[in-house]
Amino acid sequence: MAEKTNEKTALKEVVAVRYITKDNAKFEKNGDFIRMTASLPDDEGTTEEKTYDRIFLHRAFPFDFPYAYISVLDGDSKEIGIIQEIDALGEENAAMLRAELDRKYYTPVIRQILSVKDKFGYSYWKVRTDEGEIEFTCRDTFSSLLKVGGTRIFVNDIDGNRFEIPDLEALDRRSFKKIELFL
Repeated sequence: MAEKTNEKTALKEVVAVRYITKDNAKFEKNGDFIRMTASLPDDEGTTEEKTYDRIFLHRAFPFDFPYAYISVLDGDSKEIGIIQEIDALGEENAAMLRAELDRKYYTPVIRQILSVKDKFGYSYWKVRTDEGEIEFTCRDTFSSLLKVGGTRIFVNDIDGNRFEIPDLEALDRRSFKKIELFL
């Protein structure tokens, strides 16, 4: 009987979702990081105010909802709670959290593909982005391209950087021809 109680408690902890709202949390800059003070229920259901000197934000749905369903983690990568919609936290908090997410998920937009050279399983790209000309390398080009929706593509390089082509059909003909083989 005690084993079933422990299983129920463990399951309850796994499925318990703590929502972070403007009513139960406060955010502020802490040097280069974000500090959060929140009053959230713990595993026993009691509410206690706790300050996290550094939090980490992760998008649950990075392509479809970049500023909604944001997982907030502590320094040990343990989830503190979920922000359903950043804008609901107030203008100042939303601006701070958006800036942090934009920094973390920085993704230059590829406007033109100048060259793609494939050698020994690597491809060497030279592109024009909204940030200027960039060169990067991909390992196994086919698996480095991620199609999201009909014509939206993300390119991941060997250093973990992400680049976005918002619409393949909007690329000029020469640019499209350079990557057509990999699609």
